[in-house]
Amino acid sequence: MGGAVSAGEDNDELIDNLKEAHYIRSELVEQAFRAIDRADYYLEEFRDNAYKDLAWRHGNIHLSAPCIYSEVMEALDLQPGLSFLNLGSGTGYLSTMVGLILGPFGVNHGVELHADVIEYAYQRLEFFIKTSDSFDKFEFCEPSFVVGNCLEITPESRQYDRVYCGAGVQREHEDYMKNLLKVGGILVLPLEEKLTKITRTGYNSWETKKIIAVSFAPLVLPKNRDNGKTKMVPLPAMFEVRSLQDLARISIRHTLKKTSGQERGHGGGVARGGIGGVPKAGPRFKRRRMHRRRMDSVLLANKHVFLNRMLPGPMDDNNNCDGAEEERADESEMGGEAEEEEEQEEEEREGRELRSEPAINVLRERILGLPLPEPLKMYLLYYREK
Repeated sequence: MGGAVSAGEDNDELIDNLKEAHYIRSELVEQAFRAIDRADYYLEEFRDNAYKDLAWRHGNIHLSAPCIYSEVMEALDLQPGLSFLNLGSGTGYLSTMVGLILGPFGVNHGVELHADVIEYAYQRLEFFIKTSDSFDKFEFCEPSFVVGNCLEITPESRQYDRVYCGAGVQREHEDYMKNLLKVGGILVLPLEEKLTKITRTGYNSWETKKIIAVSFAPLVLPKNRDNGKTKMVPLPAMFEVRSLQDLARISIRHTLKKTSGQERGHGGGVARGGIGGVPKAGPRFKRRRMHRRRMDSVLLANKHVFLNRMLPGPMDDNNNCDGAEEERADESEMGGEAEEEEEQEEEEREGRELRSEPAINVLRERILGLPLPEPLKMYLLYYREK
């Protein structure tokens, strides 16, 4: 499946299109999609295709269509602190978006068949952490990836709150996938050509919902080794003991972000909501609101003309308003349109000014302003390059 929405010129326009087509329906999912530029997960020579609603494959590297990822993110119903397992984690694009919602105390694991793809995923993850301003606007659960076949996970592995499989699953492997899930958990997978959401409602009870028709490459079946046994895949530890240093960094960054948001909210500025203070809308949304206001004003002008025509006045032999009445109505309408055009031009100028101003990374500015040694500042910034 792909091409369900029109191509965008950039990542924000792609997300706008997904919202208009109702693939993205929640604010939480929208913020995660806007935070990560899909083009950053493409090889440089293929970046021109990044904002099309199409899947992309080059060798072992693969990305599903944006409409698929948005349906998956919506169906997973993610919340901070949950555990997530991505079967066929690929480039890590989906796992990174999930990590923005899970927060620092969630669990974010992936299993990928190809070692070269895991290497690529870690390169993309490092690039996001080191260079993207979006990273500083979220509490992040960094994903961990392991090499192996997702059908060979060790039986003693713990279960997860959320599981996604990025390859086509046949009925004979459905129960295997279900057993990776905790009671109350959600599994999303392509099951017999339908993207399917399975909720575990009890130890032996399930609810199943078909979402959309899809076409995925099938799961690769395990290969027997020379001794006739398969190679089992150990998953990362579910909960690792964090170092005091790491916990301190998380706590300090959280406190700085929280106090920064409060100061901006009470200091006369506009504090717009979102995950970790991410703005809900940029200049693109501003342009759309302008258009709607103009349409409302035109409707009000027409209403005014209509009411004028309902008032008693001189009538000619054909029961029509006289020429003076029509002239006054036309002048009123023209005056309203001129006023709206001036307002639109003014708001467009404001929009251009907003776009020309570079965005301020508030968290970074706060950390750099602290009376701390430079190495400690760099540690709090995750040794970021920007």
